[in-house]
Amino acid sequence: MNNLDVPASATASRAPVDRYARWTGVAAGALAACWLSTIDHGDGVLYAIPAFGLCAVAGVLAGEAVTAPARGTVRTAGLTPRRVRDHVPPRLTLLLIVLAAALVVLLAVAGAVSSPDDLGRAGRQLTLTCNGMTEAHGPWPGLYYGLPMLASLTVATGACGWSLRRIAGRPGDDQSRRDRSLAIVTAWGIVVSTSLLGAAVTASASLLSLTCDGTLGTVSTVILVPLALISLTTAAWLLFTVCSPRAGHRRPTARESRR
Repeated sequence: MNNLDVPASATASRAPVDRYARWTGVAAGALAACWLSTIDHGDGVLYAIPAFGLCAVAGVLAGEAVTAPARGTVRTAGLTPRRVRDHVPPRLTLLLIVLAAALVVLLAVAGAVSSPDDLGRAGRQLTLTCNGMTEAHGPWPGLYYGLPMLASLTVATGACGWSLRRIAGRPGDDQSRRDRSLAIVTAWGIVVSTSLLGAAVTASASLLSLTCDGTLGTVSTVILVPLALISLTTAAWLLFTVCSPRAGHRRPTARESRR
């Protein structure tokens, strides 16, 4: 597989375009989130969160598309196959996979125990009964909100996975591929962390509002609150990474530095 030497000036000229594409995605996501959050008297925030993440992913993917490396003179050749896992950040990727698994488990459990609201919309609230008293609270991240979250996670995973394979197979130097892969993983992580944050906060708020949750509710809250804090910290760091991308700035190779 041939590695093509990319002129530093060509890559540098694409850096602002990449950055503006990411900013546009984040801004569009913020506008979409503000609009969706007003649905159902503010309960649409659970729709707004995955919408924001998908717009951020779209911005990063757009930046990736317009900053594909330019073709230059062939410098070196190698036969070692490139793998996606050789270019993604291992620790960050592992963290995000764990958070994604936690999101899926949380939405599955929340969907299993959810109940219809007073308008008959399934999976929208949590209803508990104890001592002859029935309590209900919503919004609850059941199927009504959970399915759109899982759909957004599926779309983001497919799009980002395809982009990672494309980055691994295209011409360029290894550092550039690592930087671009970091950008894609970060974008996917925004969908994961923001969705988990919204689901965990909503679930814990509902449990704290009910008195019939008992020991199970207390244990669940103890798990959900730290999970929400981890997701909040991760989402903030990932958003900063997307808005201040290093992927658009290619580091000069040793050969270029000697020129």
